[in-house]
Amino acid sequence: MTSEDSTTPRPRRGLSGKRQAILDGALKVFARDGYTRAGVDTISAEAGVSTRTIYNHFTDKAGLFLAVIQDSARQAADIQIAIIDRHLRKVVDVEADLIEFGRDWVTPRPDSAAHFSLVRQINAEVDHIPGEVMDAWRESGPRRVRRVLADHLRQLAERGVLHVDDPARAALHLLVLVSAGLPASPAGLSDETVTETVTAGVRTFLHGHLNHGGASGHE
Repeated sequence: MTSEDSTTPRPRRGLSGKRQAILDGALKVFARDGYTRAGVDTISAEAGVSTRTIYNHFTDKAGLFLAVIQDSARQAADIQIAIIDRHLRKVVDVEADLIEFGRDWVTPRPDSAAHFSLVRQINAEVDHIPGEVMDAWRESGPRRVRRVLADHLRQLAERGVLHVDDPARAALHLLVLVSAGLPASPAGLSDETVTETVTAGVRTFLHGHLNHGGASGHE
């Protein structure tokens, strides 16, 4: 007997509701167990649907994992892009604004915790995950975010604030530098330690990219 054939009362859900329940349940299981060890039976129990329902929506575990990572990466990217836009849409003091951006960037967010647990699982199992899944994750998440950050850095270069030959590379450098030395989840660190780390990273970035002969970044 499947879980949906159980006599236990269960609220009726439409197709979209069931699909989202599967994605949410699968994210929890994949984030905890990884791709290789996660079982469809475990996911069905977490989602509150039958395995038949999962296969009706996603065909197989690889298809489900692809959908999960795309959905999760898109949501995490939306949050990160909002951080970028909030701090870099209108830069007044380039160093101060980049430091505030960096502090916000490295702040742990409970609504993204499962996604970044999943990312750690992906990095640990990269040899066992289909290449198209890896590409879909990178395109839905990291590459999309870096393109937005690169565009902001390009605009700062056009204003004469920064010297940037390759905005995409500069965006990657900035993200690496503001988090250099911080653990994956810096929740237990003091604000002072986080600020010092981010500030050092921003100043290193500006050492290589600040346009000393152009605009100061102050308006």
